[in-house]
Amino acid sequence: MNLFAEASRCFALQDPGEKCTAVADLSRSALTGNFRFDDDFPIPDVKQPGRPDRPELLNPSQVPRRRLGSEAGRAALVHAIAHIEFNAINLALDAVCRFRGMPARYYQDWISVAADESRHFRMLEHRLASMGAAYGDFPAHNGLWEMAEKTSDSCLVRMALVPRVLEARGLDVTPGMIERLEQAGDEATVAILKIILAEEVAHVAIGSRWFQFLCSAAGKDPDETFLALLESRCPGMVRGPFNVQARLEAGFSRHELEALDT
Repeated sequence: MNLFAEASRCFALQDPGEKCTAVADLSRSALTGNFRFDDDFPIPDVKQPGRPDRPELLNPSQVPRRRLGSEAGRAALVHAIAHIEFNAINLALDAVCRFRGMPARYYQDWISVAADESRHFRMLEHRLASMGAAYGDFPAHNGLWEMAEKTSDSCLVRMALVPRVLEARGLDVTPGMIERLEQAGDEATVAILKIILAEEVAHVAIGSRWFQFLCSAAGKDPDETFLALLESRCPGMVRGPFNVQARLEAGFSRHELEALDT
């Protein structure tokens, strides 16, 4: 299997169901290690991820707030999380397709993340259906993918700012969402979010592992490099309170967390 060709094919698929199925097949093949690298295979255009025509993408400030006291509000929240998970499938595939010359474990790691995100998306899609809705029914924003575009020139920067900034934010906010949904009596959504939270710790840890690997290869201190990238690329974006235990499990150092909390 030409790993870059297969990952690029998955990346280009627009239909969510077809993409999830293709990613599951790719993951099973990648686990066997029966693949080759063709570094000459074209890198996909980061501005053209495969996605359906809906949902409508708005500026984040234009996306309506979700109130969890109603079924419609909870459906909108589930849709927003499904949109994040769908983008995360493409982000993981892009990390495979775009950055060449990494160890084989790197590619297996990110294909496994894509497979997990596909499973998360399907769980949320089924939950939406049970609420009388579907993916695409609500507007969404494109902030996650905009960061993918901004970090397409460097694997080190991508590992720092996508898993360790945007995805790590989920570690901080998901426990609060779970608590509010429990208060609303939505145990079905709570069960899904608990699965996602546990597995996202491992995904952020994968980002930390390869960020630290790339820093070591470049002779850079990972803590100082991360903090410098935050200041130069996304000042003010990371705010507490933080899920300290989850972030430690995901590969953040205490020095990083202390600096973030100041």
